[in-house]
Amino acid sequence: MGEGGDDMIITDVRVRKINSEGKMKAIVSVTFEDCFVVHDIKIIEGQNGLFIAMPSRKMPDGEFKDIAHPINSETRNLVAEAVFKAYELKLEEDGEEVAEALL
Repeated sequence: MGEGGDDMIITDVRVRKINSEGKMKAIVSVTFEDCFVVHDIKIIEGQNGLFIAMPSRKMPDGEFKDIAHPINSETRNLVAEAVFKAYELKLEEDGEEVAEALL
């Protein structure tokens, strides 16, 4: 695997839950190389648009620490792009299903 994550392949992104209300828009699971999965990646709507928040744990001092996360920006961007693409596709699918149900 290259340092920039260029050789790492994301083999699946599953959108587990979509919220239309609030800042948290979705929860996803990402599978790497068909052999390692990270659950509970959140899509958050921030002031500058959507971003991903990695799974985290609340520490005794109240601060949140990531449990699993990319160690460089290239890999974070790779994960974010795959997550956002899956999210957009899921929104389109859900929109089509709602449209068909209304016909």
